[in-house]
Amino acid sequence: MKFRTVGCFLLLLILLVACAPEEGEERDEAMSLKGKWNGEINIPNQPLAIEMNLEDEQSGTISIPIQGVTDYPLSTVELTKEQNVIITMKIQGQLLTFEGKVKGEEITGTFTQNGQQFPFELVKGEKKEKSEDEEEGEFVSINTDNGILYGELETPTSAGPYPVMLIIPGSGPTDRNGNSPAFPGKNDSLKLLAEELAENGIASVRYDKRGAGKNQQAVIEEASTRYDHFVLDAQGWLDLLANDPSYTKIGVIGHSQGSLTGILAAQTSSVDAFISLAGAGRSMDEVLYDQLEEQISGDLLEESKVIIEGLVEGKTSQNVSDELQSLFRPAIQPFLASWMKYIPADELAKLSIPTLIIQGEHDLQVKQQEAAILQEAKPDAEMVTIDKMNHVLKEAPAERGENIQTYGDPALPIAEGLMEEIMGFLKGHQFISK
Repeated sequence: MKFRTVGCFLLLLILLVACAPEEGEERDEAMSLKGKWNGEINIPNQPLAIEMNLEDEQSGTISIPIQGVTDYPLSTVELTKEQNVIITMKIQGQLLTFEGKVKGEEITGTFTQNGQQFPFELVKGEKKEKSEDEEEGEFVSINTDNGILYGELETPTSAGPYPVMLIIPGSGPTDRNGNSPAFPGKNDSLKLLAEELAENGIASVRYDKRGAGKNQQAVIEEASTRYDHFVLDAQGWLDLLANDPSYTKIGVIGHSQGSLTGILAAQTSSVDAFISLAGAGRSMDEVLYDQLEEQISGDLLEESKVIIEGLVEGKTSQNVSDELQSLFRPAIQPFLASWMKYIPADELAKLSIPTLIIQGEHDLQVKQQEAAILQEAKPDAEMVTIDKMNHVLKEAPAERGENIQTYGDPALPIAEGLMEEIMGFLKGHQFISK
């Protein structure tokens, strides 16, 4: 998916930086910024955790765990005589700014990007982790080769056993509720979906992607991440459900990128039904190039084409223009190549279980042709289009600006007709008793 249409890759959306200090300002040599600072940018409804390591009064790095950003160099670090701090960094030709005030071992101020401003706060020292008992909800976990993963269990109020659905989130550092730092605010689409399933007698497990929510600390180094890591995670959850007598049948709902992940996981796991929500039918290289054509042109588009063609052939590019770094930075290219090798339609055709393909009429990220490609590959699959539904499963206008506004409104219910189609499909295939 994309931010404009390629949101999952533009993981550096909420970074920092800009303004140089005023001429004549001096640093207070008695005050040192050197050391590790932890805090967050207070984006409405979805604070973004950040870490800074300031090496001296002029340089340092920033890490954003939820976005997979580690030790990205800051451009300038300035401390004035009045204890004002200005920290800048250049990314994709943009200057982003942290401008604040030092009070003891705290820095508070304003973060600015593209005219948007959010308050931020930093505290010197190691980050204090939130204890598990502070988390609401019922959680289950699985052990993996790359750390423990946690998922939230939603169950009906009636007595079990129940059928259960594994809900797989989309691209980027998306959390179990369907929220991503690529968009300010929360939509809670997957949380609402899980609650609706529970009201209809179906349990569910939904989990944060690595680097998000409760699984922030299970992030794999970007240069080592491959698409198959996502598939292995999903298979681990399906194995957990298959070995639990509380569940009568097991299904998968994969949203956006999670559709392909769910298809691949279902091929080797015990699954009784599969639902694709806003999933692509073509390989990611084709989808990505189409998305880029809508946003860039000229030399940048040609450079993107060369990089994409190279990745399909297993070749990486080390020299990438500044404007394309967030999308094609060398460290992420092996992951992109590992994703591009899969053609979702071909993989879906390998499934022999009941399948439902759902697409929203007003989805800005995934076009309706993708659903048609999936259905063509698996003719026995059912396919439906939900009127007015957008990529985050909400009813929204077709106009982009108004559509995007729904991405940050958790009070909006999921689109009318979505649950009716899901329940009709599941009941029709005896996944749940009528």
